[in-house]
Amino acid sequence: MVKFCLKLLPVHHAATHFRHLRLHSEYSIADGIVRIPEAIIAARQDAMPALALTDLNNVFGMVKFYQAARTGGIKPIIGCDVFISNEAERDKPYRLLLLCQSNVGYLRLCDLLTRAYLENQYRGRPEMRKQWLRDGTDGLLALSGAHLGEVGTTLLNGNQATARQLACDWAAMFPGRYYLEVQRTGYAREEFHVRETVRLAAELALPVVATHTVQFLTIDDFKAHEARVCIAKAMY
Repeated sequence: MVKFCLKLLPVHHAATHFRHLRLHSEYSIADGIVRIPEAIIAARQDAMPALALTDLNNVFGMVKFYQAARTGGIKPIIGCDVFISNEAERDKPYRLLLLCQSNVGYLRLCDLLTRAYLENQYRGRPEMRKQWLRDGTDGLLALSGAHLGEVGTTLLNGNQATARQLACDWAAMFPGRYYLEVQRTGYAREEFHVRETVRLAAELALPVVATHTVQFLTIDDFKAHEARVCIAKAMY
């Protein structure tokens, strides 16, 4: 049985031991075009000690990624970028990143994904429901989803008090394992979101993690990536 272990290094190691925690491979049907062997080669070239595979709503590439990473001397981190149902606006689901700390967490992630596909598809999009996570999250770390997550979206809407309550709620579901996530990718009101997230993290004593979704490897791949995204949006 394959087992997983994830340890996030202290902040002072970040400059010399950077690792990507958001990689969408070609198994992310909606937006990723990265081939797993090429991702491992790129990680080695960048001297990354570890790399996470977090395809959108699936772990189909897990075995291939795990074997390629171990062979390439890269520590594999298994996770998934998931949709969380927004009951108020079903066409605008929230995002959450789940990372496996252990085999227990991996099995729990598989259970949640299976349930999303079987019980809660909306317009062909499998979504988890927030209340499912109240039944247990052992072995899983959660990243808030940055500006696309429930907390981030609420901050951008100017509802700081509500965002604080939501962050406390998420942190209670992932005790000691919930991270407020920030990104700089050029989205609207980016700096406002980063500032308010850091302020909220300081107020609640929650850790902050900066990420950037990897969906293609070189600038020459951008048009192919855009074409894949357009096709996926047409499907929904």
